[in-house]
Amino acid sequence: MIRRCFALAFAALSFTTHVPAAPAASVVETKYIDSAVLKQNRVGLELHRSVKVYLPPGYAGSKTRYPVIYLLHNINWSNDRIFAPGTAAQPTFDRAIAQGVIKPFIVVAPDYTSPAVGPMYANSTTSGMWEDFTLLEVVPFIDANYRTLARAESRGITGDGFGAFGALRYAFEHPEVFSVTYGMHPVGTGPGLVPMYSRPNWNKVRSAHSFAELTGDPADPYTPIFVAMAQTFLPNPDRPPFYCDFIVDLAAEPARLDVENSVLLKSRFMLEKTAADNVGNLAKLRGIKFDWGRYDPNQDHVYANQAFTRKLEELGVEHEAEEYRGLPWDKYWTENGRMIEEVLPFFARHLSTAPLLP
Repeated sequence: MIRRCFALAFAALSFTTHVPAAPAASVVETKYIDSAVLKQNRVGLELHRSVKVYLPPGYAGSKTRYPVIYLLHNINWSNDRIFAPGTAAQPTFDRAIAQGVIKPFIVVAPDYTSPAVGPMYANSTTSGMWEDFTLLEVVPFIDANYRTLARAESRGITGDGFGAFGALRYAFEHPEVFSVTYGMHPVGTGPGLVPMYSRPNWNKVRSAHSFAELTGDPADPYTPIFVAMAQTFLPNPDRPPFYCDFIVDLAAEPARLDVENSVLLKSRFMLEKTAADNVGNLAKLRGIKFDWGRYDPNQDHVYANQAFTRKLEELGVEHEAEEYRGLPWDKYWTENGRMIEEVLPFFARHLSTAPLLP
C-alpha cells in the first residue's frame, strides 16, 4: 500500500513538473535616424536613414546589457538586403549563439546607400559626411535606445568589401569607439598590380551629365566606383556635375594621369597610409583581423592584402591575416562558412562582455 501511494504521488508530480519555456526568438528591428550631418552633400542623399538592429533570443525578457557588432555593407548593397527574408544573416547569428560560438550580442547594420554606388566610409563635402554619421549619430542612437555595453571594449565593427574598408578605417582612427575589427576581404588596403588610372572609362566620365550615365554596364564596373572615390577623396564644390577632381586630366585628349591628384587620393584613401598615420591608435585595439579570397577576379585586391599584412608587420602592429581558398563573396554566409567559423569566434575572443561598473 505504501509503495503504491509513493507511485501515485510520483505519477502526479510527473504531470505537474514545470518545463522551462524556450527563450524568445531573435528579432530584427528597423529604426530610423533623421541625419543632420548628412545634409552637407552635393549628390542628393536621403537624410531619413534606416538602421537594422539584430536583437538576440531573450533580449526583450532580460535586463542584460550586450556587446555590439556593427556590420557595414558593401557598395551596390544595403542593410535591407543583408537581413532580407530568406537570407543567412539572422539564422547564422542565431546558430552561433545557440552553439556557444559567441555569447548573445547585438548587431547594428546602418544604411549607407547613396545615389552613387555607395559611400567610401569617409567624410566628404560632396558625397556626405559618412564618418560623422556613424560616430556622431548612429553609435549614440544605438546606445541610447538599446541595452548595450556602451564602451569601446564591448563594441566591434566588421563588413565586407568596401564595408570591410570602412570597418578597418573606423577602428584604426577611433579606438575610443571600436576596439575590435574584422575586415572581410577588404578593398583599398593598398595599391594593386594595375595602375589605378587605367581602370575607368574616362571618355564616359568626360561626356556624362549624371551619375546614372556611368552605371548599368556589367562590362565596366570600375568607372562608377572611381568617380565615387573621387567624390569622396577629391571633392571640389566648383566642378559639376560630379563636384570632384580626378586622378587624370580630363581636358587632355586622351585623358592622362594627374600625378598630384593621384598621389593625393591614395594618401587619403589607402588603408596602408591610414595605418601608418595611426600606429598609436592601432596599439590600443583589442583585436585586428582581415582575410581575403585567393580567387578574387580582381587580383589587385589579393596582391594589396598580401602587402598590407606585411606593412602592418613593419609597423609592429599586432594583427591576424588570412588568405583563404575561394572567392570574396561565397565563403562567409554558408552553413559552416567563415562568419560562424572565423568572424564571430574572433569577436568572441576579443570583445568584453563584463558588466558595466555602477
